[in-house]
Order: sequence, then C-alpha cells, then structure tokens
Amino acid sequence: MEKFIISALVQNHSGVLARVSSLFGRRGFNINSLTVSPTTNTEFSRITIVVVGDEYTMMQVLKQMMKLEECVEVAPIEEEEAFCHELVLVKIRGDVAARESVRELCALYHADVVETSDESIIVRMDGTPSQIDTFLSIIDSFDIVESSRTGVTAVHRDRKDA
Repeated sequence: MEKFIISALVQNHSGVLARVSSLFGRRGFNINSLTVSPTTNTEFSRITIVVVGDEYTMMQVLKQMMKLEECVEVAPIEEEEAFCHELVLVKIRGDVAARESVRELCALYHADVVETSDESIIVRMDGTPSQIDTFLSIIDSFDIVESSRTGVTAVHRDRKDA
C-alpha cells in the first residue's frame, strides 16, 4: 500500500469538510491525514488529504471528489514536485542515557528537543512526510509515550520547462 497526497480547493461553506470526509467513509477509503486551511480568497479553503491505497484507490478518490459540488479543483501531489511539510511531536520516556541517545538522533535528523523532564523528553520535527516517517522509524526502539502529527500541507513548486 502506498500513500497518496491529494489537494482540493473547495468552497468555504459550512458542512464541506463533513461531505468530503463522509465520501471517504461511504467508499471505504482510509484517510491517513487531513488538513484544512483558509486561502487568501475567503470564498475558498484548501483541503490536503493523505490516502493509503493503490493507484486505483487514488483515481477513485479523485473522481468521487470532483463529483462534489463544492470541489472547485482536485489534484494529486507528488512529494518530489511540491513543497510538502508536516510537524510531529513525540514524547519519549527514558533514563538519562536514553534521553541523551534521543538528543543525538535529533541532531542527525534536524529535530528539536522542546522539553525535558526527569522521566521524559519531548521532540519536535518538521519536514517532508518521508523524512518524518524515517525519523519515527528510527526512534521507534525507544519507549514512545505519545506522538501527534499535524498532517501534510503542500504547495506545488513552479514547474521548470526544459
């Protein structure tokens, strides 16, 4: 199974997010993450959805979303062709040695230690979804108490024609 990023420009009306998310539930599609934000035009919002599935699943999601009256534009986003970013916070329990190991990994992955106590350490990292996935797989061997990801937000890069 693969992760696909989909960006949708939607009319900024109440109930739009409910209609979009219920579309996924009715069709049996799994949402990995979902972010919604206003645009510079108050009439529209941007929804960024990460869907887990295969190519067929992504194509079905795109087709179904375009059928929604409130969807103005729906497009897949390739991580390499866009500026994709998200944030993760991770609380890790451990003794002094474990916390020091976490600090060393943070330095390697450009993550920040935002809080330390006698029992735990809280780490913040922002980056592309694949960078976040890699970092989380590396620190998975520690005693992770809690973690939270914001979900992906993305903007297409300018295309450079050859």
